[in-house]
Amino acid sequence: MPADGSAYVLDSFALLAYFQGEPGTARVRSLLAKAARDAIVLHLSIINLGEVLHTVEREQGQVSAQRTLAALDQLPIVVQPADRTIVLSAARLKARYAISYADAFAVVAAQKTQAILLSADPELGPLAADGVLQVEWLPRR
Repeated sequence: MPADGSAYVLDSFALLAYFQGEPGTARVRSLLAKAARDAIVLHLSIINLGEVLHTVEREQGQVSAQRTLAALDQLPIVVQPADRTIVLSAARLKARYAISYADAFAVVAAQKTQAILLSADPELGPLAADGVLQVEWLPRR
């Protein structure tokens, strides 16, 4: 996959790390700054957006989730929709690899946009090893 560093997909791990000040925050912040200057394009699957919000609401409450959504809406991130073709592609990946359903959408978004997936999720290792996508690994918590 010819990802050249001009486009990235953020998975939910990357965004949660950013919002919660965890390892990887500096890298996400750096990419957001580049995207704000139009030096790169950042993408996020709408499914991963939902995953971020449900995680924040479960851990911190509805008000925090609403604040997170408001903050996300201000970031230079292109939210990728999930139409029938995307859903079927994600389902195919989920059937083939031991990844979460939400991760499958992040992978499909990376494939569709020819982007590098930013993550720390070890479940994505086999996909990277198989050449399904390119991953830039964030440090784990």
